[in-house]
Amino acid sequence: MFYLSSYLESHRDEYYHRLHGISLHDDWNGWLEFFLKAIVEQAGDNSIKVKKIMTLYDDMKQKIHNTTRSQYVIQILDALFAQPIFKSADFTKRTGIVRLTAAGYIRKLKEAGILKELAPRSGSRGSVFCFPELLNVVEGKKTF
Repeated sequence: MFYLSSYLESHRDEYYHRLHGISLHDDWNGWLEFFLKAIVEQAGDNSIKVKKIMTLYDDMKQKIHNTTRSQYVIQILDALFAQPIFKSADFTKRTGIVRLTAAGYIRKLKEAGILKELAPRSGSRGSVFCFPELLNVVEGKKTF
């Protein structure tokens, strides 16, 4: 997730100023300095996010074990980190856990506040859940 667009968007005025500087004054050095600074800052932000994700993974390993008392902790954890927004059927498929057992784990994780239901089951369409702590780390703000 190395996106410079968020940096460029938050520094829009300087971004356009530097592009204009190339057109008017052939100021490639100014543009390169700006662009390299964007790369360095984005890399630093990504490094912080990776550390937070790794810490969250370790913390969730124990929390999920305490919540579910399941032998499938790693499968559950890996499924949540691989796809933090999912339908019940996706969770069952990704973990390889029998549907009724998986539904029980989802219920326990929801009750513990680890999962949040985004859309309830409706007719043949299954519920949609999310793993808000991971999404908040990835987004860099409290979204869920």
